[in-house]
Amino acid sequence: MTNNFGPLAGITIIDLTSVVLGPYATQILGDYGAEVIKVEPPSGDIMRQVAPSKNPLMGHIFINANRNKRSVVLDLTSIQGRQKMYKMCQKADVLAFNMRPQAMAKMGLDWQTLHAINPKLIYCGAYGFSEDGPYAGLPAFDDIIQGACGIPWLMQKSGSPYPRYVPTTFADRVTALNMVHAIMAAIIARFRIGLGQKIEVPMFECLLQFVLGEHLAGKTWSPAIGEMGYRRLLDENRKPYKTLDGYLCLLIYNDKQWKNFVQFFSHTEELLLNPKFSTIEGRHRNADELFAFIQQTMLKKSTADWMKILSSRDIPVFPVMNLDDLLTDEHLLKTKAWVELQHPFEGTIVQFRPPIKMSHTPLSIRRPPPLLGEHNLEVFQEFGC
Repeated sequence: MTNNFGPLAGITIIDLTSVVLGPYATQILGDYGAEVIKVEPPSGDIMRQVAPSKNPLMGHIFINANRNKRSVVLDLTSIQGRQKMYKMCQKADVLAFNMRPQAMAKMGLDWQTLHAINPKLIYCGAYGFSEDGPYAGLPAFDDIIQGACGIPWLMQKSGSPYPRYVPTTFADRVTALNMVHAIMAAIIARFRIGLGQKIEVPMFECLLQFVLGEHLAGKTWSPAIGEMGYRRLLDENRKPYKTLDGYLCLLIYNDKQWKNFVQFFSHTEELLLNPKFSTIEGRHRNADELFAFIQQTMLKKSTADWMKILSSRDIPVFPVMNLDDLLTDEHLLKTKAWVELQHPFEGTIVQFRPPIKMSHTPLSIRRPPPLLGEHNLEVFQEFGC
């Protein structure tokens, strides 16, 4: 096991989460050095069953969200299972879960019960909707929350022929990041007030905060000065530009970049003086015309040629990568972003290294993703169960 010098070394987290949201959050906390104990039902986290997999109960999504954890199996519907959980919570710093509060209460794991057992315990729940509103208790997964927050509508509004989801677990992972910083903040607060606290991390509200940062737009004011929706992001022509042989991501944002870009053209002065494009406000107002002009220009050269030309002018540009490109990307290889771990059951597995670097309390990968119940004996002995 790698030495643990992480900033959260010494913090113990009981991880009652499953699927993606919670496990992704607790994996990040584990990367920061926390001791994460994943408590699973006898059937295991459902993500263990999602293909592709090399061996039973070790699906790829599970593997990529559960390193730096130990796994124990507890049947929390049984009296014996609950008693063991109470013992663990007496010594733990954090309990993290992403099931509905009603389910936690049914198992006797509500905030009042566990706060009485350990007043310093931080009790953090991430679930679909805030308990303060009429949506409280509704079942929620990533697709549901994307729809509730208008993501499929935004996709169609910006050019998709039909409403569609972002093709990644967008709501889960945005909420997970909120869960991480909420737990960290509560750990810091405990040093000041001496108590743990109950934390609610609702998916709906967390993703809305993310989306409305741009799309509240004209309704930022009361009374409103315009409609909702950030026009530049919703323009159907806001997409990678086609070149002679591929696609290119290009963003001409500030005035300096615009001036550098138009130096390439014979009618430079005309473009510089054109009020539609000469200011940031003008380029945003006339985004559709601007995107069309740039697209027409990009078709004249290859991706490699444009990379040289635009990079030399300090204009933000990058080729469109496919997923396989990332495994051999020169930057990721140079920064040692990919790491191979030796798993006692799975053989060699490839992981993306924690992206954050800290000079005095480095993050680390200390444990490979666990087998179901792999650490029952050692964990229960440690907690005196």
